[in-house]
Amino acid sequence: MTQHAIDADAAWAAFEARDRAHDGRFIVGVHTTGIYCKPSCPARHPKRENISFYRDGAEARAAGFRACLRCKPDEAGRDRIAVARAVALLEAGAKEGGEPIGLEELAARVDYAPHHFHRLFKRATGVTPAAYARGLKARRAAQALSEEGSVTEAIYEAGYSAPSRFYEHGARRLGMSPSAWRKGGAGVTIRWTVADTSLGALLVAATDKGLCRVAFDEDDDALRVRFPKAEIVSGGAALADLAARVVASVESPERDQHLPLDVQGTAFQEAVWQALREIPAGETRSYGEIAAATGKPGAVRAVGSACGANPVGVVVPCHRAKRADGSMGGYAWGVDRKLALLKREGVA
Repeated sequence: MTQHAIDADAAWAAFEARDRAHDGRFIVGVHTTGIYCKPSCPARHPKRENISFYRDGAEARAAGFRACLRCKPDEAGRDRIAVARAVALLEAGAKEGGEPIGLEELAARVDYAPHHFHRLFKRATGVTPAAYARGLKARRAAQALSEEGSVTEAIYEAGYSAPSRFYEHGARRLGMSPSAWRKGGAGVTIRWTVADTSLGALLVAATDKGLCRVAFDEDDDALRVRFPKAEIVSGGAALADLAARVVASVESPERDQHLPLDVQGTAFQEAVWQALREIPAGETRSYGEIAAATGKPGAVRAVGSACGANPVGVVVPCHRAKRADGSMGGYAWGVDRKLALLKREGVA
């Protein structure tokens, strides 16, 4: 486990909330009982002055504590190792091609019961093992579509057993047909408008499936660079309602608009974006906490990169991500806007 300073206030808040997302990130030593627990322990909480925080079970044991028999805190580390092993197995399988490992085999190879591991994997990464595997295949397909001589060759290169399997899962994930992907968006119509908001001009662009770009200080020229072969058309009634809901997200970011998206990224990027969408309005998470939620607690810098690659600002609330020391970190559209959005959500 990466050694890190423990923010006692944040750790106490997570312990009070019995937040499972923090299991494995720190250990709680209870002086009145001499035991140590994981943050989500269901036992009655002691007073704050009667606890200490430790990085892991070994550190707590060295301080004289013994493991709680109810929450079994040492298993939190075991869970993280199992998820990491499963991710490695899925990624290795994706590189080799062929069908991904099924849930029962995957769980058996990391020594867990299938149903329990299914819940564990989803809690750690934000997606199910099957969805994670589909993301890896779609990413491989996207790469192959840019390299192979034909769409059919690319589909088989990505590991799909037949073109129909790709069109069933991969094409939907990529957000456009494979031919359109190869041709830089050819055949896809993207409607756009620039809306006025209190934080500045905001580009809103969408395909028939959902939002594909939401960004401050951009216009249709930037959109054409991003989607060079797509048909880029101005506004229209079909976009008016969607654009109004995006503006509402800027002016009142504490309200979830449940907006449809048509975006794609790597499996890890999409896991990060999903983790961001699960952060409640008015709350923030550190890059490390988001990395842990994706099942890759060591990928803190990669989380920052995924936030920077977010194609739909505000809608995927990367403004709720911060550094471990509590500072705001970067923001693609300016830290002042990030602070303004957080202030509107009630974050000091």
